[in-house]
Amino acid sequence: MNIQPLLDALDLQEDAARALADDLRAQIDDLQTRLREAETHLEHLAITRTTVTGLADRLPAVAPDLPDHPDYPRILAAFNHTTGPLRAKDICEALGHELLPKNVEGTRAKLKRLVKLGILTKADTGNFARKQ
Repeated sequence: MNIQPLLDALDLQEDAARALADDLRAQIDDLQTRLREAETHLEHLAITRTTVTGLADRLPAVAPDLPDHPDYPRILAAFNHTTGPLRAKDICEALGHELLPKNVEGTRAKLKRLVKLGILTKADTGNFARKQ
């Protein structure tokens, strides 16, 4: 019995399997290199995040744009001169407006707009405070 054709067929299969293994090793090496690069990039991003968040408290606060009405800066000035919450009536008095319902309601609307802008908070019903 001649087994040479069988051995030749085995040689072909071994060569093909060896070539496939070499190709897969090359792909693995490439993937490991890319993985190391991605992990390094992630480390750099984490360091950057830590640095930026560490410096964030040193940046000056950017005041949001106020609506175009002369009362808004005066309202904020009234809050700068107090430590607790204020009511719309208190702000009317600080602005020198008569305590008429239309003035109080107009002031309350301005206070609510400042809450929406994130400058003030609503402490409880009818009370507004400077956002900390």
